[in-house]
Amino acid sequence: MSDHPQELIQYQDRRTLSGGTLLLAFSGWMDGGDVSTGTVRRLVDILGAVPSAEIDPEPFYILNVPGPMEIAAMFRPHIEYDDGVLADIQMPENRFFVDEASNLMLFSGKEPHLRWRTFRDCIFEVCRDANIKNILFVGSFGGSVPHTREPRLHVACSHRDMLPGMKKYGVSRTGYSGPGSFVSYLLSQADAADLRMTSLVAEIPGYLTGINPSSILAVTRRLATILGISPDLDELRTASTDWELRVSSAVEEDSELADNVRQLEEDYDNLLLQQDDDS
Repeated sequence: MSDHPQELIQYQDRRTLSGGTLLLAFSGWMDGGDVSTGTVRRLVDILGAVPSAEIDPEPFYILNVPGPMEIAAMFRPHIEYDDGVLADIQMPENRFFVDEASNLMLFSGKEPHLRWRTFRDCIFEVCRDANIKNILFVGSFGGSVPHTREPRLHVACSHRDMLPGMKKYGVSRTGYSGPGSFVSYLLSQADAADLRMTSLVAEIPGYLTGINPSSILAVTRRLATILGISPDLDELRTASTDWELRVSSAVEEDSELADNVRQLEEDYDNLLLQQDDDS
């Protein structure tokens, strides 16, 4: 199996940006509520970004592991049959899109299981080819934020001098310690590749499962400000409003959950007041 990124990257539309930004999303470790991949996919559609390149998935994923079905199911590709005919099989995809008007490249993929160094080289090779100078990862995890409040955003940067400039976007510096992701590894490698990288991770409601349109909208708005773009978010606002109404209705039908949400709201608001006092 080749370790050369040039042999693992398939280009569809090669374009050179002007010291552009690569917006990264990965499914897997930090994609709670589909906020990571959902945000980038939405921006690809809204901006009309065109397919630019793909990374061959073959060397990077485990698709079959021995053991109980609930473990094996986490690795196997999702399939769908329709009346006896295979309708869909979802193999891992790692795709780059480009929007020259916003000087932006977007990537949506699956966190690699294997060969992180080679996958890193593939991403950095595309960056060099497209004249990318900045990488911005957007991720998410389930925490103690109620669905009635904005997600909390936690930031980490490859260079300490980048942190002060992020304060105006209402983010807090991460103090996380625990199992690491491919993104953290990439963050550690950015300086050697002459790239500046930021990881922006949204803390969203941990008591909900499935796609979270409200958090996707909130993160997309914040990213638009950071990136200096003005995407049309009307469709996403409508989806967010409908989702919030359904969730709030379901929460009120469960008295214990409703009490928990009200406590989360109180804790959230108190922390916000404390931060305002500290500043």
